Amino acid sequence: MKSYQSDSRQLGNEKESLAAKFLTARGIRLKERNYQCRFGEIDLIACDHEFLIFVEVRFRSSSAYGTSAETVDKVKQGKIILCARHYLLTHSCHNNFNCRFDVIGINNGARRGSHNIQWIRDAFQT
Repeated sequence: MKSYQSDSRQLGNEKESLAAKFLTARGIRLKERNYQCRFGEIDLIACDHEFLIFVEVRFRSSSAYGTSAETVDKVKQGKIILCARHYLLTHSCHNNFNCRFDVIGINNGARRGSHNIQWIRDAFQT
């Protein structure tokens, strides 16, 4: 019997892979997936020209209570910012990059198996 947590993690991995493909198709170079530290996790870390991008991926099967991107509240933003600072302190090779926080919101599309993807560049600031 599968647990809810493993099903949720599998769904998260699928949506993060979808987001990674979406970004790479647009010329973004992925550096890391699921960077974890004591402050939390960053789903994707990527490069876009002079920017190092910290990407939060969110999925919702229904937008009845708002879109997936709207779920990245101030508390979540704070955790992502702390993780990003930790990443920069432990990966000095990225010190010459400007940083940006993006959100990829994924919602189920009208057709079965389709998705609506919303890419919000520079979604929040430190």
